[in-house]
Amino acid sequence: MTNILVIEDEKKMSAFIQQGLEEAGHSVETAESPTLAKARFGKSKFDLIILDVMLPEMSGFDLAKEIRATSPSSIILMLTALNTTKDKIQGLDSGADDYLTKPFDLEELHARIRALLRRNSSEKSSLHNGQLEMNLLTRQVLREGIRIDLTTKEFTLLEFFMRNLDKVMDRHTIARQVWGADFDPDSNVIDVYINHLRKKIDSPYTKKILKTVVGQGYVLNKME
Repeated sequence: MTNILVIEDEKKMSAFIQQGLEEAGHSVETAESPTLAKARFGKSKFDLIILDVMLPEMSGFDLAKEIRATSPSSIILMLTALNTTKDKIQGLDSGADDYLTKPFDLEELHARIRALLRRNSSEKSSLHNGQLEMNLLTRQVLREGIRIDLTTKEFTLLEFFMRNLDKVMDRHTIARQVWGADFDPDSNVIDVYINHLRKKIDSPYTKKILKTVVGQGYVLNKME
């Protein structure tokens, strides 16, 4: 599952992109301004950012520079109506990995995203937390070299926590990122899956890493 942040101040455009990407199986959050985008970065790690240039508060070019400085591994796809060669060069020099001009076809956006993810697949093929390892290609999970069998949803839930180590994730964020925007965050399904995951990755081992933070949510702690 790819975590994507769409930074776009036009609500209809933002909703259109979000719906299209979620239907393609991505996890998507949106931000209408640089301030909101920075707040999202404080809570989650994103694999790919779709960034409009014409934003309130500051330009997408300047925001791209900040994103690149604080999150060098994130992929930035600049999406804008500015289509001159000078604009494209400025976007790429600001730190964008690719540049797509409006209006655009949703299928082209999907193709650009697939190409960018393939380009970075070697860096994203596995996740590690001490002796806990996730292979995102084979979907194999190991702790201390012992294989752990997870269901599809358990795997997605663990991947979400592995990408957000040491961050307390509230129920609304977990619901949105793992189950989708329309999922009820108060459903006990979240607790059920957390317990299933905890039994598999924690119960057999002395060091417990998936913890409940009362009144706040859940956190997967980093292991040395």
